[in-house]
Amino acid sequence: MKFGIIKERKNPPDRRVVFSPEELVRLKQKHPEAEIKVESSDIRIFSDEQYSDFGIEVSNDMNDCDVLFGVKEVPIDILIPNKKYFFFSHTIKKQPHNKKLLQVILEKNIDFYDHETIVDTEFNRLIGFGRYAGIVGSYNAFRAFGIKFGLFTISKAETLSGKEELVTKLKRLVLPPIKIVLTGSGKVGNGAKEILDAIKIKEVSVENFLSKKYSEPVFVQIDVLDYNKRKDGHLLDKNNFYTNPTEYSSNFERFTKVSDIFIAGHFYANDAPCILTREMLQANDCKIKVVADISCDVNGPIACTIKASTIAEPLFGYLPSENKEVDVFHPAAIVVMSVDNLPCELPKDASEGFGEMFMKHVIPAFFNGDNDGILKRAKMTENGKLTDRFQYLQDFVDRK
Repeated sequence: MKFGIIKERKNPPDRRVVFSPEELVRLKQKHPEAEIKVESSDIRIFSDEQYSDFGIEVSNDMNDCDVLFGVKEVPIDILIPNKKYFFFSHTIKKQPHNKKLLQVILEKNIDFYDHETIVDTEFNRLIGFGRYAGIVGSYNAFRAFGIKFGLFTISKAETLSGKEELVTKLKRLVLPPIKIVLTGSGKVGNGAKEILDAIKIKEVSVENFLSKKYSEPVFVQIDVLDYNKRKDGHLLDKNNFYTNPTEYSSNFERFTKVSDIFIAGHFYANDAPCILTREMLQANDCKIKVVADISCDVNGPIACTIKASTIAEPLFGYLPSENKEVDVFHPAAIVVMSVDNLPCELPKDASEGFGEMFMKHVIPAFFNGDNDGILKRAKMTENGKLTDRFQYLQDFVDRK
């Protein structure tokens, strides 16, 4: 079997890669029968020379590869028919802008596996860049706060070497006694918490966060039942929320009255209630000054996320009274950071972490007959058709 690491061609350029040179060496050591080729790239965080120095073939021709690994969407004219592909397609939620991509994947008889669809037997995701989105998003929250109030200026994350340098920069700051609320306890939320823990921000309970004043910065990490409540007032468990989200409404307002910074690292399902509404942001007692929306669902559960910002221009001001973008320094503006490709700011760390996950969870399936069903569950297309798990996309691909 011949694996190919393809060049990223999406704009803006993405420097990440599925496997670092060192990880490919480990792959060869564990599976000597595997052949590996890397497509030449002048933007990748690891240079062609770094791969070739480890004895890995670098080429411009990937036609002889059986399985091709990428990060972002592959341009449809570059897709090679009758191959197996892995990349983020952004199609599983029927995203209109990528409909043609999925249609062409089917037309070209490609066996396609989306990184998002790689799950365990409980359908928990195994692969992703969420941790690094959380790390960068948390860093950017502090950067936004410093800029808004003229307290300090720190470098953009993309100019730094990795997580450790981000932490070093933040440790030098002298912060006022702010309160930070963090939603989410998955890879994204816990990635954000890594930064808060690394710079020794004190974690407190929900009760104390809401009721006490502190002389130092503090944070609270909250889960869905902390910021949602049953409309009928009954107390039930988290599974009930996931099963019946329409029976709940947001209870996040109690956090808006005491929080200075909101770091949004939650997963949001379509039927779940909005978390931070326009009414909450317009309230006279809303204290939130910075929203770092790592989840970045535009016009979704966070009312001030009216657009995705960019690595080049990560911050914008949001005016609650008029629901519109304004200058960051507008006196009534909340600063919003809603970059939707945060891991790109830490391409080396993100690539190394992603490769380790891929080596652990996916690569063995190619050599053990897919004993755990990893590949079977992840496969979206086969023989020019959608697989059973993804039949719900049929009406999507049938649209003209």
